[in-house]
Amino acid sequence: MKVNRLIGFSCLVESPKNVWLLIHGNRGQVADREYVIHCLSIEDSVFILEYPGYGNRSGKPSRKSFNEAAEEAYWELRERFPGTPVCVAGESIGSGGACYLASLNSPPDKVALVVPFDVLSSVAKEKFPSVIVNLVLKSNWNNVDSLSGYKGPVDIFGAKLDTIIPVSHEQAIV
Repeated sequence: MKVNRLIGFSCLVESPKNVWLLIHGNRGQVADREYVIHCLSIEDSVFILEYPGYGNRSGKPSRKSFNEAAEEAYWELRERFPGTPVCVAGESIGSGGACYLASLNSPPDKVALVVPFDVLSSVAKEKFPSVIVNLVLKSNWNNVDSLSGYKGPVDIFGAKLDTIIPVSHEQAIV
């Protein structure tokens, strides 16, 4: 499938050893994620997905649209780089899309999660009463379920001082 609209940005190298798809966190947009390019091997190509409704990408943000955007970008990379490992990194809310991709029949070759959650509603219920979360949160990511059948390597990075997603949520994924 050829995409003829903005879906993100990239840093390409000739004949990459790996191709990374970064699905960023809720705060900011792709333009705020340049730092990730310097965190990966100079032998790897990096693609940073822009969510629908973020930055210059049209659309409306939702769990469904984030998952669809992640899957669209993932299959585009698989088609564009046959024979090259396609790896996915998910940051914070982006871990939902990354783990969703891990549940596909042809999943990523590797998954890296940075300050991920186990179940989105469990994070929300630590901040708000359950009744409000149940009323407001119309759809929920469950990263534990999404990763349950994944056979590839998973790297998880938590942040001890994170006040939004405490380390206990990263530990619950393992």
